[in-house]
Amino acid sequence: MVEIDAQRLKYQIIEIVQKFFDEHLDRDNVRLKEKFKQQYESLLQNHLSENASEISRVHHLIKEFGPALKSVLEPGQNYDRLMGEISPILNSALSNAEQKKLQSSLDEEEKERTFSSPKTMVIPSYDRPSCMRMLSVGIDIGSSTSHLIFSRLTLNRERSFLNPTNRFQLTDREILYESDIIFTPLIDRHTIDIEAIIKFCEDEYRKAGLTPDMVESGAVLVTGETAKKQNAEEIVRRLSSESGKFVSAAAGPNYESVLSAMGSGIVQRSLETQKTIMNVDVGGGTSNLAIAKNGIVLSTSCINVGGRLLGIKKDFKIWRIDEPTFFIMNELGMNYQLGDTITEEDVQRIAHTYASALIEVMQGNARSRISKELMMTSDIDFKVPVDHYSFSGGVAEMIYGNEGAYDDIGKYLAKEISTLAREAGLSIIEPENKIRATVIGAGAFTLSVSGSTCYFDSSIEFPIKNVPVIPVNITKENYSIDNVRTEIENAFVKYDRIEGDDLVALYFKDALYRSYNWLQEFVKAIENALPVSVRRKKMVILLFQTDIGKMVGLMIRRETAIQHNLICLDELFLEEGDWIDIGSPIHSGQAFPVTVKSLVFNQNKIYS
Repeated sequence: MVEIDAQRLKYQIIEIVQKFFDEHLDRDNVRLKEKFKQQYESLLQNHLSENASEISRVHHLIKEFGPALKSVLEPGQNYDRLMGEISPILNSALSNAEQKKLQSSLDEEEKERTFSSPKTMVIPSYDRPSCMRMLSVGIDIGSSTSHLIFSRLTLNRERSFLNPTNRFQLTDREILYESDIIFTPLIDRHTIDIEAIIKFCEDEYRKAGLTPDMVESGAVLVTGETAKKQNAEEIVRRLSSESGKFVSAAAGPNYESVLSAMGSGIVQRSLETQKTIMNVDVGGGTSNLAIAKNGIVLSTSCINVGGRLLGIKKDFKIWRIDEPTFFIMNELGMNYQLGDTITEEDVQRIAHTYASALIEVMQGNARSRISKELMMTSDIDFKVPVDHYSFSGGVAEMIYGNEGAYDDIGKYLAKEISTLAREAGLSIIEPENKIRATVIGAGAFTLSVSGSTCYFDSSIEFPIKNVPVIPVNITKENYSIDNVRTEIENAFVKYDRIEGDDLVALYFKDALYRSYNWLQEFVKAIENALPVSVRRKKMVILLFQTDIGKMVGLMIRRETAIQHNLICLDELFLEEGDWIDIGSPIHSGQAFPVTVKSLVFNQNKIYS
């Protein structure tokens, strides 16, 4: 019986965990055993259904095991050891349940409920995991320097209790080629020299022995002060279109903070050491802060502190002054202009002021007038205490002792940051990558892959680029048919989008699925919420965090007037303010490459 098999597996899991606690946890093991059992059974209660299939029950047992275990056992040696013991058991249970499902003959009602048939069913392979490799490029056009990098990404899809939905996972990133690093060419203080950048990239492709047709993914970033240039959007648009098949254009301080932390190696290090680490990427125009714990970026922030904000020659003649430096000079009672010769003492005062503002926001919220004015984003979230600090970016090379003079205040800023960090008693560690952190992040960490239970109309042309993600506030608690329409309408209003005119991606985060009848009602509510899109046959993009994309897509086509221009993707983890690019389907149409990004251009701050 299904009930007996699922129930037996549940008690087997609980017994293994409790025995492990007895053997490896000397203190408090009785309380922890009981807490785990209660938490596990509580989570499973959410999925109780008399009509649940065996594989559904196994899925729920597997899905809720991780959250239940983490509620009583912190990630670490014991956690990994227990996972290693229980993995084979859960993998075997999952495989057996899937095989029984595939071998059984489904009646017509069950076929309708699962939308599966011998012709369309995707049969997973457990013994031989699917593997894909993709060539990716990262291009960073920064305030001070520009460079690019090529990486080979490996994606595996291995069905297990850690990956119960058969989703492709990025498992390896190998750097194949690192370009030369050049100073970002400018025509004037407001304009990037696009043709010079294009030629640089073409030359580096040739040196690497690669062509754009060979590049399958990646991102072009404009970072720091460069994102404020009047033609910044044009440069990333041109580069992204000419650099490969699915290369995204991105800009934005918080996004840059994530990528620099990933590319520096600090996010992975936080997972390996179980320490909370703040990475600060100090570049030419901005310093991007990110706090990472357990391999996850928890919070980001950005402040206008960088080595290229004041450009000076060896004789201290000023050739560049950016707006933040004009503000600093005014605060310090200085009145220098382009072409003037500045004293080294004043250069040190400016660098000290910048460094003081940076160290201030590395330890808490911006408090002083100067740090508040220099902030590009909101303050970083310090809910979790920081154990260590690391620096990446061009200025970081000098913070860790490398010599260099680049016609700017970078070396003075590096010295002041080092001094103030030491005086503040900060625990400083050195990351794996420094000046190349952001470009490595762009080339190796921007790609994600949807789940394999997606739906799309074959007439859609890919890639689909620059689509804003609009979260719809529908949860288990507030769900109703009427509320689906209301919240979709509210979402359009909140993000200043017009239904039927603007292309958006509606995102549903909660696990909403209840039954076949619920699904019929849900898709009708979506149709009613998009009257103009339906009438004009506009593209409808629906995104889900849980794996119901294919079910929703097939039901929409069956029950509504939305017959074409529909794409439903699932297992995507998105946030408010995200933008996405969707690439052509991969692996026989089972999944989609998706780049989650930020698009923030030309936001010049007015200093008071």
